[in-house]
Amino acid sequence: MYLKVSESKVIFLILYIDDILLAANDLGLLQETKKFLSRNFEVKDMGEVSYEIGIEIFHNRSQGLLGLSQKVYIDKVLERLKMERCLTTPILI
Repeated sequence: MYLKVSESKVIFLILYIDDILLAANDLGLLQETKKFLSRNFEVKDMGEVSYEIGIEIFHNRSQGLLGLSQKVYIDKVLERLKMERCLTTPILI
């Protein structure tokens, strides 16, 4: 699939109970959204996130990549089921 977008600003707001994660392709839009939220709600900026609700979040700005991983959670489940030594095959989607 190929997608070309030009001059578009996008922001994702992910809400989980009382936590909000923001991801944007434009720093100005991100700051504007954070200001809007802080004017209307009591907020605490926790900075960049690397782990939330059992999901590792990683990014590579130079390549424009944002990734999610549940490896730690999967490892814990395998350990609990005494399957930590089983053979695994990564699946890329």
